[in-house]
Amino acid sequence: MEHKTLIYNARLVDRDMDRDDLALLASGGKIERLVDRQEAASLIGEADRGGQGIEPFDARGQVVMPAFIDMHAHFRDPGLTQKEDLESGSRAAAAGGFGTLVLMPNTNPVVSSQEAALANMRRGREIGLADLFQAVSITRGFDGKSISHLEELDRATVPLISEDGHEVQDSSVMFEAMKLAGKKGLIVSCHCEDPFLAAAARPLRAAALEQLAAGNRDEAARLLAKADELLRLAEDVATDRNIRLAAQAGCHLHLCHVSTAHCIESATRAKEAGLDLSLEVTPHHIGLTGDAMPGIFNIVNPPLRSERDRQALIEALADGEADAVATDHAPHTGQDKRNGSPGFSGLETAFAVCYTKLVLNGSMDLRTLSARMSATPARLLSLNDRGLLKAGYRADLAIVDRGQKWTVHGTDFQSRGKFTPWEGTELTGKVTATFHSGRKVFG
Repeated sequence: MEHKTLIYNARLVDRDMDRDDLALLASGGKIERLVDRQEAASLIGEADRGGQGIEPFDARGQVVMPAFIDMHAHFRDPGLTQKEDLESGSRAAAAGGFGTLVLMPNTNPVVSSQEAALANMRRGREIGLADLFQAVSITRGFDGKSISHLEELDRATVPLISEDGHEVQDSSVMFEAMKLAGKKGLIVSCHCEDPFLAAAARPLRAAALEQLAAGNRDEAARLLAKADELLRLAEDVATDRNIRLAAQAGCHLHLCHVSTAHCIESATRAKEAGLDLSLEVTPHHIGLTGDAMPGIFNIVNPPLRSERDRQALIEALADGEADAVATDHAPHTGQDKRNGSPGFSGLETAFAVCYTKLVLNGSMDLRTLSARMSATPARLLSLNDRGLLKAGYRADLAIVDRGQKWTVHGTDFQSRGKFTPWEGTELTGKVTATFHSGRKVFG
């Protein structure tokens, strides 16, 4: 007899629904149907009488949402597994309520072939905690020149290419890659950062490290501010370039971790002009500013910005100009962070940050947050079987306690990367259980 799970005593929330009078019945890894209270009570009674095949799950009044979909995460596997590997990253994903993730290719070696991507995806299926889609680099091995490997890619298995952590310097190479991506239906995900302006910022960050080690915090802050202004210009210039190239090439352009008001404005104009464009915003850029979080441990690319930028990001997410929340989960060792490596572990705090900073403050409702974290990423990735609580969709589910307040401690993370800019911060909203294809994998 087929095993079924009945999730009852729940509030069901997705992009299209907010109901507290229904239960969810899952079987065969999918949502079989939503049932009313009377049928749910009958099914629970059958289970209590020893009926075979039905396992009730009492949500205790918590919210059931479609599991989250992250278009931008780093699992550091292969080659950098002291930071994270597929198993530890998958555990972190499950703890954060994520069921599907796109992994960036900046590993060692760089993932630059369909074969290498499929190898990671197969390993992800064996682990069985989340679906992992491995992105492939735009240029082979990040060499900035070779794009012939893109010819072999199949969008059904590798939907996205990215030079994440880098920018393709040569505009002619980027243009040809975008044209090829357009023909094959691949998403071109861009880490928009002019490499020459970014290079000019690096010595300033290094000097800030030295000043911080010497106890000169004011001078360190001054140097970091100068570096961040160069990096602001680097993001704005590269964003405008990539929008122009994509419009001419006819591809789907996806802008990673947008962090400036200028980039939001440029993207909005491009969408209005008909460009196939999407963009993501990270929880840390939603919730933090550079002024509020100084210090070398809080270095991230792009940097934490001003309050004006933060508000522009929030408004863009609320009105749909920004399409998705993506974590840019970037785990590092403690020594990496002491040496100034940019990035944070973000999977296990993403929902709580967004709920605290977006829903509780009235910027959006929970349905809209579900759209940005589940339904829209599913649509962008052409994953037509997930992101909503509908019959026939994958039973990838996140159970969240909206009222639970908790204090973030990186030592509690499933991720190997223990650094978080939210260390010691009280957040509201906690993922208490995660189901992947109908099977509970967390909680």
